[in-house]
Amino acid sequence: MAIKKIAVLGAGSGGCATAADLTLRGFEVRLFSRTDKTLLPIMKRGGITLVEGTSEKFAGLFFVSPLIIPVVTGADLIIVAAPAVAHEYLAKSIAPYLSDGQIILLNPGHTGGSLHFAQLLRSFGCVDCKVCETVTLTYICRMPEPARVEVYRRTTNLLCAAFPGRETAEFLSEIGAVFPNIVAAENVMETGFSNINAIMHPAGMLGNAGWIEKTGGDFLWYREGVTPSIAAWIEEVDKERLEIVKCLGLEPRRFIDVFHRAGLTSSEARASGSVYRAINESEPNRTIKSPPSLDHRYIKEDVGYGLVPMSEIGRLFGVKTRVMDALITLASVASGADFRSEGLTLEKMGLSQVDAADLPRLLQEGF
Repeated sequence: MAIKKIAVLGAGSGGCATAADLTLRGFEVRLFSRTDKTLLPIMKRGGITLVEGTSEKFAGLFFVSPLIIPVVTGADLIIVAAPAVAHEYLAKSIAPYLSDGQIILLNPGHTGGSLHFAQLLRSFGCVDCKVCETVTLTYICRMPEPARVEVYRRTTNLLCAAFPGRETAEFLSEIGAVFPNIVAAENVMETGFSNINAIMHPAGMLGNAGWIEKTGGDFLWYREGVTPSIAAWIEEVDKERLEIVKCLGLEPRRFIDVFHRAGLTSSEARASGSVYRAINESEPNRTIKSPPSLDHRYIKEDVGYGLVPMSEIGRLFGVKTRVMDALITLASVASGADFRSEGLTLEKMGLSQVDAADLPRLLQEGF
């Protein structure tokens, strides 16, 4: 099937970059957001300005709406470019209107996202659904103002997998025409456990909590916020993650290798083996400032839908995740939340009754 009509769910920086770029490349793009404040400037202008390097182009979108039904109906590809905390709402909203042949791409899937989304669709009566995910956003980007998005870099070697895994090759042959930078992953555990945001953001946010609250985030998050001691926390999280990856039978790629493969740091930094140097020499992230508060997706999403499912799957295999668990606890206290129960648990991923030995089959064949 040649993909022509694309629905983009979510009008944040990632969703707007996706909608604008694909429109400029000739696809019929429909953009949805349930937030009027986000959509109104786009609707008023009739599209989105896309800035990339010295290039500035205006993309007049085919259709923009706060109503999800006309956006997803008839779309060949549905791209979910929204925070993981919105997945349940979106799955419930689109379930009655999905039709045969439509592909749902979580961009990104975070950790366990496809399992969660497929489980939700299943609970809403969609048994035969097509779900796949990327490891991170297709574009490194920010929105300096409404209806204008700046793309700093397009992610390279973007891992992508389907759930169930037996459909990955078929899906990628179709999605590759839309995102030629994607490469096949073994399964959604490989994409989920390559979640670089979950590895680095919680440690950086909690280590800089006082600075963030004092300045309102007035500092460069990657270049100034990640100090050697915070990099050491990130390295420990990565070691725990790699132990789980080995239990999953996947290639144990270090954070620094995944970061480099995505085009986010220099070859020299990778060769040094220093997480501190890799993050500080991340050219695409060079000018990105800190979030203004701890009430941000770097905590809500990267703890609840990153560290929590990693820790949960680690528990399934009997792997101890001492540093991950400490960060989950500290984030919960700082946020007044219980990420351990509110985040992506084994039950929410449909894995509460699954033995570790049965997980590979489930990832390949589905529920």
